Amino acid sequence: MAIGLEDKKAIVAEVNEAAGGALSAVLADYRGVTANDMTVLRKQARENGVYLRVVRNTLTKLAVGGTDFECIKEALVGPTILAFSMEDPGAAARLLKDFAKENKEFEIKALAVGGELLGAEQIDRLAKLPTRDQALGMLASVMQAPITKLVRTFNEVPSKVTRVVAAVRDQKQEAA
Repeated sequence: MAIGLEDKKAIVAEVNEAAGGALSAVLADYRGVTANDMTVLRKQARENGVYLRVVRNTLTKLAVGGTDFECIKEALVGPTILAFSMEDPGAAARLLKDFAKENKEFEIKALAVGGELLGAEQIDRLAKLPTRDQALGMLASVMQAPITKLVRTFNEVPSKVTRVVAAVRDQKQEAA
C-alpha cells in the first residue's frame, strides 16, 4: 500500500524522535513470524519501555540520520523490525533475544549502542546489562560494605576488652 508524502514525513519524524531519546537499538528480521506472535511482541515491548516499529528501510535511513544510530544504515537490508530501548539499555536486547528463542523464524540482525554497530552475536552483552534498579542495588551494596566492615571493627574493640577483663577476673578468682 502506498504511503503519502505527509505520512512518510510523520513516520520519519516519529522514528527520529525515538532514536534521539533511545539508549540502544536492535534490528531483526521478522519474516515468517505470525501476526499473533507480533502482537504479543508489541505488547511486551510496551510493557518494557521499548519502542518497536516496522518501518521501510529508506524511511529508517532518513530518520536515524544525525542521531547516534546512524551506524545502523548498513544493516538495513530486507524486512526489518526496529526496537529502541528508551529507559533501560538492555531492554530491547532482552525482549528480542527471548522472542527469538521462542520463534525460530525471528532473526536478530544487528544492534547499536553509543554510535557503534555491533553484530547479532553481541546480543548477550547488551541483554545481560542490569536494569536501572538492579544497578542501583549493586551500587548500594558496594557502598554499604565498607561501612558495615568499619562498624564491625569498632564493635570488636569493646568486645575484646570485655573478654580480657573477664579472663583477668577468672584468673584472679582461681588464684584466690
